Amino acid sequence: LDLNAAPTANLGMEGDPDLQFLLKGGDLLKVLSPSWKKTRFLRLQDDCKTMWRESKKTFKSCQTFPVADIQEVRMGRQSEGLKKNAEEQAECRCFSIVFKGRRKNLDLIASSEEESKQWIKSLQKLVSNVNNLNRMQTTEHWIFSCLRKADKNKDDKLSPSEVKSFLRLINIEMDDDYADMLFKKCDKSNSGYLDGEEIAHLYDLLTNREEIDVIYGEYAKTTGFMSADNLVGFLMKEQREKATLADAQKIIEKYEPDEQAKEKKLLSKDGFLMYLHNVEAMILNPEHSEVYQDMQQPLNHYFISSSHNTYLTEDQLKGPSSTEGYVRALLKGCRCVELDCWDGSDNEPVIYHGYTLTSKILFKDAIKAIKENAFKTSDYPVILSLENHCSLEQQVVMAQHMSSILGSALVTSPLGDNMPTNFPSPEELKGKFLIKGKRLQKLEATFANKAADADSVDVTEEEESNDESAEEEQKEKRKKKLKLAKELSDMVIYCKSVHFHSFKDARKTLSFYEMSSFKEGRAVKLADESANDYIRHNVEKLSRVYPAGSRTNSSNYDPVPLWNAGCQIVALNFQTGCKEMDVNQGRFVVNGNCGYVLKPSYMRDRSTEFDPITLTRGEWLKHKILHIMIISAQQLPKVNKKKSSIVDPLVRVQIFGVPADVAEKETSPVDNNGFNPAWNENFQFDVYVPDLALVRFVIEDYDSTSDNEFVGQYTLPFNSLKMGYRHVPLLNKNGDLLPSAGLFIHAMVLDEE
Repeated sequence: LDLNAAPTANLGMEGDPDLQFLLKGGDLLKVLSPSWKKTRFLRLQDDCKTMWRESKKTFKSCQTFPVADIQEVRMGRQSEGLKKNAEEQAECRCFSIVFKGRRKNLDLIASSEEESKQWIKSLQKLVSNVNNLNRMQTTEHWIFSCLRKADKNKDDKLSPSEVKSFLRLINIEMDDDYADMLFKKCDKSNSGYLDGEEIAHLYDLLTNREEIDVIYGEYAKTTGFMSADNLVGFLMKEQREKATLADAQKIIEKYEPDEQAKEKKLLSKDGFLMYLHNVEAMILNPEHSEVYQDMQQPLNHYFISSSHNTYLTEDQLKGPSSTEGYVRALLKGCRCVELDCWDGSDNEPVIYHGYTLTSKILFKDAIKAIKENAFKTSDYPVILSLENHCSLEQQVVMAQHMSSILGSALVTSPLGDNMPTNFPSPEELKGKFLIKGKRLQKLEATFANKAADADSVDVTEEEESNDESAEEEQKEKRKKKLKLAKELSDMVIYCKSVHFHSFKDARKTLSFYEMSSFKEGRAVKLADESANDYIRHNVEKLSRVYPAGSRTNSSNYDPVPLWNAGCQIVALNFQTGCKEMDVNQGRFVVNGNCGYVLKPSYMRDRSTEFDPITLTRGEWLKHKILHIMIISAQQLPKVNKKKSSIVDPLVRVQIFGVPADVAEKETSPVDNNGFNPAWNENFQFDVYVPDLALVRFVIEDYDSTSDNEFVGQYTLPFNSLKMGYRHVPLLNKNGDLLPSAGLFIHAMVLDEE
């Protein structure tokens, strides 16, 4: 086993000139401000997984970052930093490395256009290859890099102390006797160190999955191999899938690594493991990872992935505002973003959190960033929720910017020739932007040719401000009157903001396109006390809910009770990694992550009797029993970066949904093993309204003296759960995939007898 050959072989990039370029590395200018531009040497390390960056000073400071952390490589002056800090003439030499999560972009300038293109092309190819490694290759890649790290003196051999260091790197704490026994077992040559085949044997012993051996053995009836027939048996009996012989043969063709076995149409144990690790065999129904729902229903019949104060990247009081907030939310499938607009200097409106110390960004820069990134993840419409505090003059500027930047993609009149009576569908609004904000008059008036000639009219501004303390302070100053420019007002078509008085009043006086925003406290109270009225209201109208102003640290509320009440736009702070954001990501992970999820039919019916609290009988009641066996986990990351620290993992299974379905159970912790812990514990849950239920698997590092630490999680809708033996991918705090980690479970859903 050649430790040096492993990474490139694994990436399928042996001898690739772009890879050679990165391994050689070169000097680039790192840009932090117009005056701070310093030379940095950037190079791909030999493990092909880590980038190395060092400064040119005599006291060399160096930093590394994993290739897997790179979200994208952006060409030109496309980042906020480069737009501000690099000259226009350097455009063709600029590029940015954009990271996943909250890490700041790395803004760089190459010495020539040619060199810049080479860096961009090489990095994009590397990132793409690393992302396309399948789960088993990722695991191998990771183990190889740990082996290489443990081989301190780089002699391609491992001494007993290097083996112990390797075990710690892969998150296993073994007592010395057991580690010595493992070493002796592999040291066939009795040389006192492991090399070549012996390291391969250690690798096999560590990566052997006993639980998979047992399952495989049960179905491998053909001379120790699985035939296509055996595989059909496994798929139908264990995985509850409708499978034919042709399906089984396709799986063998695709996943069997051994050519001889493939020719005989047999699946080896390695092939079986490769199949189980693949996306199509994982816990999430692969059919649901594409757009599979009816997208022709009116817009308000969908839950819509929505962000609050999208421009903030940290807290609500003094944190930075950034166009990056919009880019990140949109790339995560968010379809409703918020813009807090205030008068800026030079007649240019700005966006920031009013009456706080958060930094400011130009309104036009935010609109440009939104335009550039709106439809990269999803083609379906984006709603721009305007919180407008601008003077008439700057409102006109806002309208001009939106008109010139968004162009024909901006909806400025109703679809069709007549006064609409209902919302268009996401399908009809593909690639379009809708403005949510105040409007001077009803849409009906436009069609009745009663358009006011006045340029502005006073509109009573009764809608709650996002910040309670600020609202109190400013009450006197504002007198609750807002002047509204006709140019801006005319852009509001399907999402006119109005004050909510009561469900009865809304039914009587409001048109379908007139929508209210609810502060979380009021919305939760309504969902709790009059859920059925709220659901019926949302069959006709749109509702937006936003976090209380008291959440200055950008924490989030639980979106589930509000979805249960049919609220479509439940806005969360996307910049905050937390359980509520995990649940939000789980709600929208299906339907192609397009940001729109169709509500169940009984939440789209005007006369529905559905009430999630009292739960009377009806089509929503489909009592299911969920059996979950938590079997094992693989390659869990260290929570505490200290070398000596090893994870003591436990698994928690949580059900979110109507109150009757909310439940949580947990395994006992496994001591000192984050590499291949096994639990084999069974849980059972009753689920009464499966359409609204979500299942969350969370792994924590157990600590008897303080709170457990988060290791990874995965959330998905109950109805998208596949049955049988399944791997569950794991996501980190920011909702990004942990490349080699996973959880292995058995799931079964039964109808109540």
